[in-house]
Amino acid sequence: MKFTLSWLGTHLDTDADAAAIAARLSAIGLEVEEVVDRGAALAPFRIARVIEAVQHPNADRLRACIVDPGDGARVSVVCGAPNARTGMKGVFAAPGSFIPGTGVTLKAGEIRGVLSAGMLLSAREMGLGEDHDGIVELPEDAPVGEAYARWAGLDDPVIHIKVTPNRGDALSVRGIARDLAAAGIGTLKPWSAAPVPAAFASPITWAIASPGYCPYVLGRSLRGLANGPSPQWLRERLSAIGLRPINRLVDVTNFFTFDLGRPLHVFDASKVHGSVLTMAPGDGRPFLALNGKEVAAGHDDCVIADAAGPESLAGIIGGERSGCDEATTDAFIECAYFDPVRVALSGRRHGIQTDARYRFERGIDAALMPQALEAATRMMLEICGGEASEVVAAGHPPAWQRTAGMRFTRLAGLGGLAVPADEVSGILDRLGFIATARDAERITVAVPSWRNDIAAPTALEQAGTLAPELAARAAAGRDAIEPEADLVEEVLRIRGLDSVPPVSMPAVAPVPAATLSPQQQRTALARRTLAARGLAEAVTFSFIEKRVAALFGSAPAGLAVENPIAADLDQLRPTPVANLLLAAARNAARGAGAALLCEIGPGFNAADEAGQRLIAAALRCGQGVRAWAGSREPDPFDAKADALAVLVAIGVNPDGLMATAEAPAWYHPGRSGVLKAGRTVLASFGALHPRVLAALDLAWPAVAMEVFLDAVPEPKRRKRGAPDLPAFQPVRRDFAFLVEASVPADAVLRAARGAERTLVAGAVLFDAYAGDKVAPGTKSLGVEVTFQPRERTLTDAEIEAASAKVVAAVAKATGATLRA
Repeated sequence: MKFTLSWLGTHLDTDADAAAIAARLSAIGLEVEEVVDRGAALAPFRIARVIEAVQHPNADRLRACIVDPGDGARVSVVCGAPNARTGMKGVFAAPGSFIPGTGVTLKAGEIRGVLSAGMLLSAREMGLGEDHDGIVELPEDAPVGEAYARWAGLDDPVIHIKVTPNRGDALSVRGIARDLAAAGIGTLKPWSAAPVPAAFASPITWAIASPGYCPYVLGRSLRGLANGPSPQWLRERLSAIGLRPINRLVDVTNFFTFDLGRPLHVFDASKVHGSVLTMAPGDGRPFLALNGKEVAAGHDDCVIADAAGPESLAGIIGGERSGCDEATTDAFIECAYFDPVRVALSGRRHGIQTDARYRFERGIDAALMPQALEAATRMMLEICGGEASEVVAAGHPPAWQRTAGMRFTRLAGLGGLAVPADEVSGILDRLGFIATARDAERITVAVPSWRNDIAAPTALEQAGTLAPELAARAAAGRDAIEPEADLVEEVLRIRGLDSVPPVSMPAVAPVPAATLSPQQQRTALARRTLAARGLAEAVTFSFIEKRVAALFGSAPAGLAVENPIAADLDQLRPTPVANLLLAAARNAARGAGAALLCEIGPGFNAADEAGQRLIAAALRCGQGVRAWAGSREPDPFDAKADALAVLVAIGVNPDGLMATAEAPAWYHPGRSGVLKAGRTVLASFGALHPRVLAALDLAWPAVAMEVFLDAVPEPKRRKRGAPDLPAFQPVRRDFAFLVEASVPADAVLRAARGAERTLVAGAVLFDAYAGDKVAPGTKSLGVEVTFQPRERTLTDAEIEAASAKVVAAVAKATGATLRA
C-alpha cells in the first residue's frame, strides 16, 4: 500500500513529518517498507531568473550569465546550455550543493577566465529524467527564490507499507489515518459524503443471479459528461503511487480504491446492451479484459453481463468493450459487495491480480457503499460536468454488525502488558469501536464495519470423528476466545508493540537439548569426513532415467515417476552413485581430467517406506595425476578407505567389521566387497563394472563406495572417563603366516586380535606374497601384532607365551602355519 504525505493530510490533521509517521506505523504493526522522498535531493535548488546572458568572451559554446537567485544577490554563472537567455527562469544550484544526476558537489571557480559561482540545472542533472539538451525552463509565474521541489510538488514523500492479509481496512489512506490518530499522531478529520440530487431515472438497473458471490450491489447513471485528462492534482496523486492516469472517470474510481479502500467500476453506458446488468455465473463465453487478454469465466466465477454477454469478471477486472474513453458522455457506476473467498478463488483460477481483487478478497467496508457511491458521483460531476440519476440497487446489504468483549486482565495475561481500563476504552473508541457495556472487569464493544478481522464468523475445520457435543463445545469456545484475543491485539499494537516488555521463555532444562538427531549428526560427520578426504560434494536430483536405473539393479514400476519434470528423470534412483557417474561422464565429455565427488542422499529399492535408504556415496574417477614420480589411477582400496573413514567418523569400531566379496552387481566381481557388522551390511566398495562404465560412455576407470547410514546402529551412550594412557611401552611382533590362497586376510587379522584380548591392542597386515617362494595354492601374509601391557613391563617369557597364543588362534581359525 502506497500513499503520499499530502494525501494522508486530507484525512489526518497532523504536523508530524514522514520520518515520525513511518516510525509510528511500524510500531503499531503497519510495517514500513520504504519512504521515498524525491524532494530531499532537490532541497538546495531554488528558482532563479537570468538577468543577463551574453556570449562568453573566451569560448564559442559558453554563455556568461548573471543570475538572481531571489536573495537580492547577482551571481555570475557560466552555462553551456544553448537555451540560456536573458529573462528566462530556471533552477539554480549554489556552491556546495550536491548534484544528484552527476554525483558531484558543486564548487565555485573560473571557467575560461570568467567566475562561475553556481549552476543552472538540466532535468538529468536533477535526476528527473534523461533530458540534458538544455537547462530547465520554468513558466513566467514561477516565484523567484522559492524552493524548486516545493513549487514543483516534488517534496511530497511517498510511504510504502506492508499490510498483513487480515487488515483490509489498512489498504486505504483513511484507514491508515485512523490508526495513526488512535496512536496519537494527529487527529482524524471527519468525513461524510453529501447526497447528490437525482436529476433523472436510471436507464440501467441491476439483477443478481449469483447471490452467493454478490449479495448486494448499487449503481448510478451519469449523463452529459465531458471525459478527458484528469486535473493535475489527481494525475499527480495517482502517479506518485505508481498508477497510470487514464481519464477522468477511470481515475476517480482508482482514487477511491486507495483513498477509502472502496473499489468501484465505471461503464460507458452507451456501450451497454439492454437496460439490465446482471451479476451471473460465467457460461464460458470469453470477453476481452482491460489488460488486453481474453477471459473465459466458468460456472464458479461471477461476471457482470448485459444482453450481449459478459462485460467484466466481477470484483476483479473490467471488460474492454464497455470501457470509458475520452468520447464517453454517459456512464454507469458500479459499487458492489463480493464474497471475499469466491473473489480470491476466481482470481487464482484466472491468474489475474488487480487492486480491486486485492481489496475484495481481504474484506471491504460493507457499510461504506452508499457514501462511497455518493462521493465518487460528486467528484465525477465536479470534474466532468453532467448530472446524476437516482441510485439503483439489487440484493440486500450484508449483516456485518457484531460485538466483541474483553477482560482487562487478559492484556497482561496474553500480551504481558497491563494497560489501565480508561486507556483501553480510549484506544478502542479512537479505532471506531463503540462501547456498549463496561464494568470494572471487562468491556463489550460494537465492532465497526471496516474491521472484518475482529470477531469474524469463520468456519472451524474439525475432525469428522469428533463427537457432536465436543465439536459444538470447541466451536463455542473458539467463538468466545478469538474476539477477546483480537481486542487484546488491537490495544497492544496501538499502545506500541515496542512497549511490550521482552520476556525470555522459561528454561526447560539447565542444559539445552540437542537440536540435531543422532542420524542428523552422523550425516554431518560423514559429509565433513568425505570433504576432508578431497571429495567435492554434489547435490543432484533423486530421479534418473529408467535405463540408467536398470544398470544399478532393477527399475520397478512402483518407483517410476508419474509426472516427471524431464523425460530423462522418470525413475527414482537406486543409489546416488548413479548420479555421480552421470556427473563424471559430463565432466569427462568437457575435458575434465578427474572427478572426485560425493553425495549424501536417498536411494530407493522399493515403493514402501522401508525401501528408502540414506546413503553416503563417493566416486573417484579419472586418469590419475601425471607427475615425475609416476601417476596412479584410483583403485578399490581408495574406495574402501573412504568407506572406513566415514564409518569410523560416525562411531563404528573398524575392528568389529568383516570384509567379504558380496558387492552388488554394478561393481567389478573381482575387485569389490562389502563391510559387514555381523550379518548387517554397512558399506559396499570397489571398482565399478566395465559394463556400467561403457553404458554411460565413461572411458576412465572408476571406483565408488556406499555407506548405508540408516543401517549403522546408534552407539551406546557411555559416560566419558579419563583417557586410557598406558604407562608402559607397547611391544610389536611380526608374524608371517602361510595360508591357503582362498583364506581372506581379514580372517587372519580377526583371529590374531582375539587371541589375547587383555593384551593384544591391534593387528595390521603389512605384507602379502604369493609366488615361487611358497607352495602352489598358498600365500604368505605378514601381520604386525601390538601387545600393550597395563600392569608392568612384559618379560621375554610373557611375550613368547602371548605370541604362541596368537599363532595358535590363527592356526585354529584359518589353518595357517608360521612360514619358515
